[in-house]
Amino acid sequence: MLTNNSLLCLRKLFLSFSIAFNFISLFPSVAFASYPSVSELKDVASTDWAYEALQVLIERYGVMTGYPDGTFKGDKPNGMASLRPLTRYEFATALNEVLQQLEELIAEEKISVESEDLSTLQRLRRDFANELVTLESRVDKLEKRTALIEANQFSTTTKLTTLVVSGATGGGFDGDNIVGVTGDEITTDDPNATLFYRTTLAFNTSFNGTDALVTWLEIGSNGIDDNTGGFLEPTFGSVLDYSAKPPVEELGVSRLYYTFSPSERLNLTFGSTLALTDYIDTNSYITPSFLNFSTLALAQNYILFPIQGLGAGAAVEWNPVERIKVKAAYVAASADEPSSDNSSFTPGIFPIGYILYPDGESKGGLFGDPYQGAVEIEFTPVNPVIIRFQYTGGEILGKRFDVVGANFEWAISERVAVFGRYGYGSYNNTVFGDINPNYWMVGISFPDLFVSGVISGVAVAQPFIADEIGDATQTNIEAFYNFPINDNIRITPLVQIITNAANQNSNGAIFSGTLRTVFSF
Repeated sequence: MLTNNSLLCLRKLFLSFSIAFNFISLFPSVAFASYPSVSELKDVASTDWAYEALQVLIERYGVMTGYPDGTFKGDKPNGMASLRPLTRYEFATALNEVLQQLEELIAEEKISVESEDLSTLQRLRRDFANELVTLESRVDKLEKRTALIEANQFSTTTKLTTLVVSGATGGGFDGDNIVGVTGDEITTDDPNATLFYRTTLAFNTSFNGTDALVTWLEIGSNGIDDNTGGFLEPTFGSVLDYSAKPPVEELGVSRLYYTFSPSERLNLTFGSTLALTDYIDTNSYITPSFLNFSTLALAQNYILFPIQGLGAGAAVEWNPVERIKVKAAYVAASADEPSSDNSSFTPGIFPIGYILYPDGESKGGLFGDPYQGAVEIEFTPVNPVIIRFQYTGGEILGKRFDVVGANFEWAISERVAVFGRYGYGSYNNTVFGDINPNYWMVGISFPDLFVSGVISGVAVAQPFIADEIGDATQTNIEAFYNFPINDNIRITPLVQIITNAANQNSNGAIFSGTLRTVFSF
């Protein structure tokens, strides 16, 4: 009779055999590397003693392996059963399964095993000893690989992606000096060349596959001042966009929100840290700035977002019909501060706010100043053309602003596209009086120029057209060529030109060049 201890010993021998075969069946290209292929081993035909012996065990003890009828199937010509040969690995797996089921039946005291069957099992083990040794070796290696994968798995629900933007920039200007919006002197010398960086760690967590909890940690170099354009003209958007946005020289949370879809055409977002520019006024050939145009005045409609920073709020995206999208968003830049004043820097307000309202005061709070709400309607009259209309309004430093804007893009062909923006604003009770600034930009993009995967373009903008400020109108021009080294690295040389910086005719042209490198993984 076959005892429980005997069966346990046999089962241990065959268990690794079965595990290895199952893995090999799923991943043959991995498992059989550097080993003989199955075709090189002798199959177990239905006429072999081992095959017949296993069939006897299956039938005698009522255990089942292979298919529900206890066979391994095959072609049935003329209605007659003709079982196909088994590979030695398939046979070993079947043998282990029979042994496992026998053990379970004995443990439940449902059967007793004859001694002759024990001899049969021992002979089967001896005849398949070589395969067992080989497979045990493979199982050890596969277990180590599996353990390594499990140990390095970040999370089953969270995906971590990383973005590193870095580069070198330098440049200078014509003339004797550079002055700001109010005529104050910024510098008389060309700035030194600088290195800048921005690193983003993005954690995207999904609980049901249709939602996302988004958390970004970011750190950047010296903000506006780490690049030539931002140093020489900090007021009207000549700064590199990705230099102005992240926390300055310290690691901080730059996005924290939860987004979900209660229905197929509706998406809702709310959180303590989000940005309006993630939802409003995007453009396929302009954003994101780390892949396209770097100049802030080109990356977005400059007068549409006087609150440039981050804040608490919510966003809604609704797609009522196929060619129309409606978006709405609200952000309060000082939602975590119950009160505030102008004695210290108010987060979220860009320098133009302090130029217009030097004596203004903020209130703070979720519904207090500074805050901004925005609505956008996106219309696609024909597939290559997209038009967006926006309205934004809010308060900064105790004063009201309202702005309307438009944004379009047109893919003329696979290799050429044109795009542009326009904005008209109303800023009341500024230090210059009630003003109505205008903004415009136009550009052309050349996807896959010379090399597949390239992103390139040229654009020009006048970010703040207002007769009340200065005696000229600033113009920003940028050209870039974004070249992919591989799927994870892109290098972009770009050139920026600024004329009449800060709306001052006395300022000579500013020239700067940047070599931007983006790593994403």
